[in-house]
Amino acid sequence: MPSLFPELIRRFGVSGPRYTSYPTTDHFVEAFTPDHLAQALAQRRDGAAAMMLPLSLYVHIPFCESMCYYCACDKIVTSHHEHGQAYLGYLRRETNLYTAHAGAGQSVSRMHLGGGTPTFLSDSELRELMAMLRCSFVFAPSGEYSIEVDPRTVDATRLAALRELGFNRLSFGVQDFDLAVQKAVHRVQSTEKIFSLVESARALGFESTSIDLMYGLPRQTPESFDDTLAQVIRLRPDRIALYAYTHLPERHRPQRRIIATELPTMDAKVSILSRSLSTLQHAGYVHMGMGHFALPEDSLAVAKRQGRLHRSFQGYGTHPDCDLIGLGVSAIGRVGATCSQNAKTLEEYYDYLDQGRLPVVRGLALSRDDLVRRTVIMALMCQGQLQFEPVELAHLIDFKNYFAAELTILQQMQEQGLVELSDTGIEVTPMGRFFASGAAMVFDRYLQADHKRARFSRIL
Repeated sequence: MPSLFPELIRRFGVSGPRYTSYPTTDHFVEAFTPDHLAQALAQRRDGAAAMMLPLSLYVHIPFCESMCYYCACDKIVTSHHEHGQAYLGYLRRETNLYTAHAGAGQSVSRMHLGGGTPTFLSDSELRELMAMLRCSFVFAPSGEYSIEVDPRTVDATRLAALRELGFNRLSFGVQDFDLAVQKAVHRVQSTEKIFSLVESARALGFESTSIDLMYGLPRQTPESFDDTLAQVIRLRPDRIALYAYTHLPERHRPQRRIIATELPTMDAKVSILSRSLSTLQHAGYVHMGMGHFALPEDSLAVAKRQGRLHRSFQGYGTHPDCDLIGLGVSAIGRVGATCSQNAKTLEEYYDYLDQGRLPVVRGLALSRDDLVRRTVIMALMCQGQLQFEPVELAHLIDFKNYFAAELTILQQMQEQGLVELSDTGIEVTPMGRFFASGAAMVFDRYLQADHKRARFSRIL
């Protein structure tokens, strides 16, 4: 990395959205109701072309056996595993509602089980869940089917059961290999077990294994995280996700157990990030954007080289942008020109389904301006470049007039060597790929209007 890189992080690595969607979820409104989503599903069902497009599924399993202090996810900490069986019953009701509105037998090309801890469910419960989904949807043979795994909840036998159920991608939550850091965030797990699990996953034929890391945690130092990265490089997973920890204890109760004085300083965080990016690239990993890396032969890196990279609520993916059905508590979905989110508590989620209604509590019907800006933002986030003419033809606008103010702001990033502006388009430079979200933020009408960026994590 050039010596200027840490200074660029300080200047452009500000707080901001990760753009798994546009508009971002903080702009969803309660005026969007289950009836609005039902209408969008019916329009998909009645559109012959839409019925030919595959779906993506996200299933949220909210339960965890223990609390990780850094966590900002929607979860329920419990040791009562009987909750899982009751939850499956309601997932079945929700799935039946979706097929009633949109039609059964639609093709699925991508599915992700997230949480919480999806492996909180027993093997028999996961088998029941997958059987239920396969009764309602047709899973494409070449699809991507992934699950988040807490290494503390599985062994080689359980991984074999997941592979048998059709999962072909695993994401292991590691965060840090340093024992002092693990103790500070209440997530102790042995290095030896993680190495053993990844080795087993490869032997079982999983197409991709991913390791999640987090920087900015208590007791971390640039030197200690160098040691963690050395372990990761020795492990050599197919993909790595490097997230920034954002300390917001007033919003996330578990974070109140973190001792604030043990958090690394901002200079230390910048150093950790700069050294991490340099180390991973030197080890041969390709940067996808937003702290995601993949080996050159991984399908994600191949999709980036071929211009097929996409971004959704499930993160970066290789399959074409498509409608997403979100199932479970707090799950987010996108159908047509609408986005929606389910109830965030079990009680409310169950209550909606007891009434025979989709459990949607908020969402958004995208405006014409939203759709134009989504096209621009996703092109910058995924392809790192944008040509004006295709956007003009698709949305019937004059790009330079429509985005005159935004192009003026981008000139500052051009002066820093992060983007290149021409008469025909915008090109994000190799260095600018690390700050692509910063360029995308320029086109975010909502963000430019309210400037309330403190609710977001840092873009790097």
